[in-house]
Amino acid sequence: MKNIIKTLIVMLTSISLFGSANAGELSVSGTAKATYNIHSGVKTNQGKGLGITNELNFTATGELDNGYTWSYSMELDPNAVSSGSNETAENDDSKLTLTTPMGTVGVFISEGGLDVEDAASQSVYARPTDAGDPSSGTGDNFTIDAYNNFQYHMPADMLPFGIVGKIAYAPDLDTYGSGDNTGAIRTGTGLHGGYRSATEVQVKTAPIENLAIGASYMEFSGSGVAKSNQKPESGAYYATYTAGPISIGYSKAYKAPGLADGSLTSTTLVDYYEQTNTSIAYVNGDLSISYEKEDDEKNMMRDATADVEQESSSIQVAYTMGGMTLAVAHGNYDNAGYVKDTEVDTMLFAVTMAF
Repeated sequence: MKNIIKTLIVMLTSISLFGSANAGELSVSGTAKATYNIHSGVKTNQGKGLGITNELNFTATGELDNGYTWSYSMELDPNAVSSGSNETAENDDSKLTLTTPMGTVGVFISEGGLDVEDAASQSVYARPTDAGDPSSGTGDNFTIDAYNNFQYHMPADMLPFGIVGKIAYAPDLDTYGSGDNTGAIRTGTGLHGGYRSATEVQVKTAPIENLAIGASYMEFSGSGVAKSNQKPESGAYYATYTAGPISIGYSKAYKAPGLADGSLTSTTLVDYYEQTNTSIAYVNGDLSISYEKEDDEKNMMRDATADVEQESSSIQVAYTMGGMTLAVAHGNYDNAGYVKDTEVDTMLFAVTMAF
């Protein structure tokens, strides 16, 4: 805790000096969340957990003489410390952007994921695989915010029908690792089999009122798995529609791991993951209710009998009272963690304070 306080004092002092020299504005926001989670099912997934998480977000904005605007934001998250200690605050996510009439460019550190795998979720607390069994969700898509990256965002009025495109590029993954806000050179064989760079694109549009659709795709390139026959890649598309107090969502996502030529005859490697998500929510003032179902298929190489489908569902209720939100989520997971005949039930209670 002392380290957190020291970090805050140093950062606030630096920001105050920055603000005195530049005509910008600074805002601070954050959340503190307490959760109590009850698991039942197979022995390894039984138990109860009590925890608290918190985040502090600092955002600075300003305008240049030519009318261009800039923004810098960072997040302090004690739970993001790689060493596992909660006694040190860490700059978990940060970004610096410049917006012009031709679009927005920026540098993103552990931030700026463009994957739309979660975009259709209408859950009032979290996706089933994020709110329940910790062994679930292992087939989630790749996302660019795992790496330091450059981005370009098209202006909202460039194309018809509200079409907006974004592209992100993470260079030299072998030497500049994920989430290093100093940009320090790292050694090693790289991530995802040594692939040296990654690119992610996203397109969203709102062709008619209350309807939103979009898609994303990410791939790795450069030298990777020796004589790779299948490079790692993932993609998703979604649609949401709102009618009064009711909103619905549907999404489909695919993920393929990298496979070398010599492994293509193996029956123990994953060929690809496929996820289907459907959800519905009802909002009446401060009260929100949702139901969401995820079907995650793990398809094996050359052995269809080893394929397994993880089925996850969650019904959630949330009630907001000013800056406080109370939430209850019940989840059920069949073939949890892609292990056949493994069933887990969870009950989560959460209190979130926003400021």
